[in-house]
Amino acid sequence: MYDVSTRRKGCFMSDSEVMNYRVKMRELALSRRTVSFDEVARGYNENEALREAARCLRCKHAPCVSGCPVKIDIPAFIKEINHGNTREAYKIITEANLLPAICGRVCPQEVQCEAKCVRGIKGEPLAIGHLERFVCDNYYQEPENILPTKGRVAVIGSGPAGLTCSGMLSRFGYEVHVYEALHELGGVLVYGIPEFRLPKRVVSAEIDKLRKMGVIFYINTVVGKTITLEELLSTFNAVFIGTGAGLPKFMGIPGENLNGVLSANEFLTRINLMKANQKGYDTPLKALREVIVVGGGNVAMDAARAAHRLGAQVTVLYRRSFEEMPARREEVHHALEEGIKILFLVNPVTLTGEDYFVKRVNCVQMKLSAPDESGRRRTYPIDGTEFTLPADTVIMALGNYPNPLLAAATPDLLMTSGGCIVINDRLMTSKKGVFAGGDAVTGAATVIMAMAAGKAAAYEIDNYITKT
Repeated sequence: MYDVSTRRKGCFMSDSEVMNYRVKMRELALSRRTVSFDEVARGYNENEALREAARCLRCKHAPCVSGCPVKIDIPAFIKEINHGNTREAYKIITEANLLPAICGRVCPQEVQCEAKCVRGIKGEPLAIGHLERFVCDNYYQEPENILPTKGRVAVIGSGPAGLTCSGMLSRFGYEVHVYEALHELGGVLVYGIPEFRLPKRVVSAEIDKLRKMGVIFYINTVVGKTITLEELLSTFNAVFIGTGAGLPKFMGIPGENLNGVLSANEFLTRINLMKANQKGYDTPLKALREVIVVGGGNVAMDAARAAHRLGAQVTVLYRRSFEEMPARREEVHHALEEGIKILFLVNPVTLTGEDYFVKRVNCVQMKLSAPDESGRRRTYPIDGTEFTLPADTVIMALGNYPNPLLAAATPDLLMTSGGCIVINDRLMTSKKGVFAGGDAVTGAATVIMAMAAGKAAAYEIDNYITKT
């Protein structure tokens, strides 16, 4: 058991006072952040992890577990850290979560497990995500390759839902084949999240574990074009659709068709997958000088911080207040710290340009209504508050619709009016033997929620095949 130090910020405090504060994670120096895509959060060392693990109260009712979408036994793995047993901690985590090194970096723990932490009542909640990352960055165990004897399952999409579903099914004893449309595996984990937040080596390592479990991967395979859903059904016992939400939303305002107006999806894909931020690649971005990012979520922060690293002056426009901003507070803090400007209660109304290129964003100040029955506050423009901002690039980070390609190629696959796949309470679609989960069903959500859906689908698929 680690004896926590009683010294913090140059002052001496009692043990109980020290225990109210989490151990701060080291970060990349600010001077390096603005000129590189190196990972910002540096992780805990062993001493830091032991100090933080010592703060866990090991509550018998374990409220933190109820906040975890994949139900990791959090008190159990933290207890093992506290005793210096990262091997056992890793085993406990991976019993519930097959992509832990990813989740430790990008999950919104502050509104999930950490939001339930009893330590947070009188101080700062336990840094559960930091500790999960510590375990997975410092211990690796070869996964077991279970002989596939129960059947064959096709998984469409290699994002968090597809990867989780495939790993669980492999663990259950199925031969799993994953079909990815892009030239790299990982879905949104590789095309949507920048290197400074989620290094690609981490994603590759987690996928390699699935390979060693026996999962078979195919790239450059567009189900609905390269191969049909019906063809998969003819050779597999079941199919899981985890195609995500890759169709970007736009505002529908005048000027959005000007050159220099991009979706955050395209902008981040060109950097993350097509290496547009590096010399010697075939898809360079034009020089960025004055960039406007529209939106207030994590994708908006990712796009803004990436553009800043490419030399631009970046301003984010968000039509609501800071309190309602959906982005993780850590990401907002980093953005502001790095020199990005955020204008709240501001909305674009038109984009204007010259010679077909965007030059200006015409904006209006917004006001918020009183909360409605759902607690949501609507926004309204304030007359006479129009103003203009210069811009040579505008990035729309307004969310995404589910990928429509597979549905268009499969007319009998029932969809909602918003383009989401309809499933029943067993996660099966309108086509027998075809299951779906993640953003393709819910619309754009978080990595961990997609993982939870993939995990649940694996259990439903196992139940379906064994009882058919």
